[in-house]
Amino acid sequence: MEILGYICSVIIGLTLGVLGSGGSILTVPVLVYLMHYNPLVATGYSLFIVGLTSISGAFSYMKKDLVDYKTAVVFAVPSFISVYIVRRYILSLIPPVVFHSGNFVLKKEVLIMLVFGVLMISAAYSMIRNKKYEQEEEKHSGIFNYPMILTQGFLVGAMTGLVSVGGGFLIIPSLVIFGRVPIKMAVGTSLVIIATNAFIGFLGDLSNQLVIDWTFLFKFCLFSVVGIVLGSNIARHISAARLKPLFGWFVLLMGCYIVIHELFIRGY
Repeated sequence: MEILGYICSVIIGLTLGVLGSGGSILTVPVLVYLMHYNPLVATGYSLFIVGLTSISGAFSYMKKDLVDYKTAVVFAVPSFISVYIVRRYILSLIPPVVFHSGNFVLKKEVLIMLVFGVLMISAAYSMIRNKKYEQEEEKHSGIFNYPMILTQGFLVGAMTGLVSVGGGFLIIPSLVIFGRVPIKMAVGTSLVIIATNAFIGFLGDLSNQLVIDWTFLFKFCLFSVVGIVLGSNIARHISAARLKPLFGWFVLLMGCYIVIHELFIRGY
């Protein structure tokens, strides 16, 4: 199982390198089910792994001028603010049982995951069906919709704070659909935003005196970095028109899995 876990770490890197997201949603299950870490510890470790892997992949996109730093800042700053507001104030206002009627009980954690799953499906649908934008991408002027990016950064940050999962699945659709950022530049910019988010979260865990197995972390990250380097090179040979729907289908599958798991496997 441990060997399979390291193989999956390469896949995590490949996912981040090609799609610019997916790391956190894949890392935690690998650490819990294959490497046998406690879920709370796995969440903290995931932040470091995804952060280090993402910044490693971001360097490849930086060299190819596929990172828009202004967009990253415009998106990230309101995202940080909204994450803090939601985690500090709003989340505590949601009761443990949101709705109860007879044998039907809608719990807080189920509602949150259902919201996340439906949001992922909606974003995936827009990415897959947005044919017109694929044609316009090649003649993009380089002028992005920064007010919309700022607004989406705040909304994505709020949703990230609500579901307590990395926002890569939401960042790229927001940059592409609302900010009109080309898909490959959105992937590179997303990696920078994800890395910053992850490291800030990991610093929070360090302040809570989380005991860190640094040897394991760096060993796991080494395999993930190999994967992201491979993924970044693979992405160079995939056209933007193919990469965008590929990402959309990937998000759609994960969103459907979350909804099915919460409704039919775990149940209310």
